[in-house]
Amino acid sequence: MLMPKRTKHRKTFRRKYEGKARGNTKVNFGEYGLMAKEGAWITSQQIEAARIAMTRYMKRGGKVWINIFPDLSLTKKPLETRQGKGKGNPEVWVAVVKEGKVMFEVGGVDEATAREALRLASHKLPIKCKFVKKESGEVNENKN
Repeated sequence: MLMPKRTKHRKTFRRKYEGKARGNTKVNFGEYGLMAKEGAWITSQQIEAARIAMTRYMKRGGKVWINIFPDLSLTKKPLETRQGKGKGNPEVWVAVVKEGKVMFEVGGVDEATAREALRLASHKLPIKCKFVKKESGEVNENKN
């Protein structure tokens, strides 16, 4: 599962997922993408399940980019434990996804295959998603 190798603070405050995404709102790497229509916490297991669903459908053809990373730890106290005595241990790692963020990108396959692969991936996620294409008017300029 995805999780950070090391963090500055193991037990973090919870971050909010309301509002619009500030970055990564366009398809940058591939030709097609999966955009979030609402905010949520996406767990590392859900990200991995979506990745497997896409690559299996594409029969390992094309390329998949994952633009989200679970860097927020959610803690939980053990069952039947009294209150107090500090915060619980990290149980699950989540990625904070806001509305409008492109979570997954696909390239190197035709549109019908990409649409179906991203549809299968969206069923693994707890939020509503939509299929987006790279704008044809975009020019990728690299100034060195």
